[in-house]
Amino acid sequence: MYQKYELLFTPHLIAQLRDLRGEEWKKLIDYLVALPETHPDALAFSMMMIRLNSCLTCEMDSYRAQRGCALCARQTILSFKGTDKQLLQRYERARKEIARLLKEKAPVAEKAA
Repeated sequence: MYQKYELLFTPHLIAQLRDLRGEEWKKLIDYLVALPETHPDALAFSMMMIRLNSCLTCEMDSYRAQRGCALCARQTILSFKGTDKQLLQRYERARKEIARLLKEKAPVAEKAA
């Protein structure tokens, strides 16, 4: 009856982006699809895509949401005005941010255990 909408880019969509850019991009996607969705590198890629796609401003009744997250993500990567190198740099920044966040949260998790 109701269509299932995703409002945030999730790691299971990564493989669909493989053939949209150059060789370095393909290598990154190939690396990421082999990882579990909870791996920090997969999370970093998702965070990068959420920012690029502006997922946080997507609403259920918006045109973007109705088209679907996969199509929105593909369109975002295809229309990215920068180079593949710039996309990879964004990914590396997201990786560093995820690593920093995990490092900050680790002591809290250890205390709770």
